[in-house]
Amino acid sequence: MKPKFLMSLCSLFGLFSITAGAPAQTPSTAARSLYAVNQSGADRGSVSVYDIEAGHRLIKTIKTVPNIADVRGVAASAVTGRLYVAYQDVSGVGMVYCLNVYDDTIGWNRAVSPGVDRLAIHPDGHLLYVPTWEGGSADYINVVDAEAGDVVRQVHFSNRSHDTQYPLSGPIFQETKADDGSGHYLYLIDPDSYAVSRVGPYSGILGPYAVDSTSNYAANNVRDLWGMQVANLKTGQIMTASIPDHPAGDAGLLHGIGWTPDQTEIWQVSSWSDPHVYIWDMRNPMGPILKEKLILRSGRGSHWLTFDIKGDYGYVAPNKNSSDGTEIFNARTHTSVSVIGSSEDLLEIDFVNGKISQVGDQYGIGRR
Repeated sequence: MKPKFLMSLCSLFGLFSITAGAPAQTPSTAARSLYAVNQSGADRGSVSVYDIEAGHRLIKTIKTVPNIADVRGVAASAVTGRLYVAYQDVSGVGMVYCLNVYDDTIGWNRAVSPGVDRLAIHPDGHLLYVPTWEGGSADYINVVDAEAGDVVRQVHFSNRSHDTQYPLSGPIFQETKADDGSGHYLYLIDPDSYAVSRVGPYSGILGPYAVDSTSNYAANNVRDLWGMQVANLKTGQIMTASIPDHPAGDAGLLHGIGWTPDQTEIWQVSSWSDPHVYIWDMRNPMGPILKEKLILRSGRGSHWLTFDIKGDYGYVAPNKNSSDGTEIFNARTHTSVSVIGSSEDLLEIDFVNGKISQVGDQYGIGRR
């Protein structure tokens, strides 16, 4: 063998050795990736992946399934490596698709009757909890086999079910838009027995909500309230925190709301036309103090918000199906730092040596 060839072979072997010893990552992902389901008309339902630690640089956009008219929610499992998106298709049918995060392939895409809305997932990744849509009349939510998409159970309690949440300490939480009085309660569903209990009544029909890490407190948006109501889930006590100097007119239903992961603050977005984010001091959960009001770059209202896992960033999404971008705030300094594509259905997925280590949540759940 010629010396020159030997030198080239040794160099190549050395390169292989260095590469083999380097930390691996899944193709085109970052250690901390933000998976955002797009809601603007041109690419609705596709998933854009951003590198959180590189200034939310766009890594890739994953094409998923066709004919998506309205994205309704997202959830993911670190155990199975699957991401699930609830949506309505162009004919109004409620659907859920399953995306394999490791290879960007669609595992299944199934209709879930009679409708879908913002869903949650069991910590073991094997069951999905899918509400039957805020505009529907079914008095239950569906429990869906996450592996195949089959409905395996119905849990009955109230109609017009909307946001389903599974916070860190459980159980399953559920609110509804029911206008028969049952929508004034927050429901708790035991994931083992499926027994249903409830907290309330609140002052009106409930909207989006946020639960802390120990499931001791829930903060709820409530129809016709400029502010929020906070419930002590152990005692049933409910207190009202009002927004002073709020915009004129009826409150309607304020929408996005979430705890910062360290649970020192709750962020709350306003109406569709009010371009503000209200920040509450929550060091005393039953005595919130409004501490700051942020203004959005768009000059328009917003519809949802959530945070990354560590609490570095707050993501404030525009009005539903708007082409306005999702604005990113430094969650510690409360300053606007960037804008990404329009998405309210987004969560963090972290990788260590090419394997998913943890996933975030579309909801602003507490993590302390």
